[in-house]
Amino acid sequence: MENNRKSRKTFINLAVTDLNKSMEFFRKLGFTFNLQFTNEAGACMIISEEAYAMLLTRAFFQSFTPREICDTRTHTEAIIAISCDSREEVNQMVNTAIEAGGKHVKDPQDHGFMYGWSFYDLDGHNWEFFWMDPAHVLPQQA
Repeated sequence: MENNRKSRKTFINLAVTDLNKSMEFFRKLGFTFNLQFTNEAGACMIISEEAYAMLLTRAFFQSFTPREICDTRTHTEAIIAISCDSREEVNQMVNTAIEAGGKHVKDPQDHGFMYGWSFYDLDGHNWEFFWMDPAHVLPQQA
């Protein structure tokens, strides 16, 4: 089956303990929120025109799944990776996250053509900001 869609919007849903604190944390990183889809139970954080993170109170998040919510103090549910325009931007984003209360995951990873660094947010979700040298990205193949 051929995919004729030019793009798809991505929504990452994350359980948070304190919605207001989480929103303030991500505002410090420069993210904004779509207030049309934000209330006391959840907030729609804009990552890009095509990607969003829904920060949902634990009770509201639980209403979407019969499974237990992952304990991010001891388990990793996913690594949410976001591209940056430069190594400097990667460093700036992670340093800002740490200053805002995030925690280091591990040291930056430098592979020459790709550079990344990770942090845990206030709820232990694993975020990675990375830069990839455009000269090393091959054209998409079918």
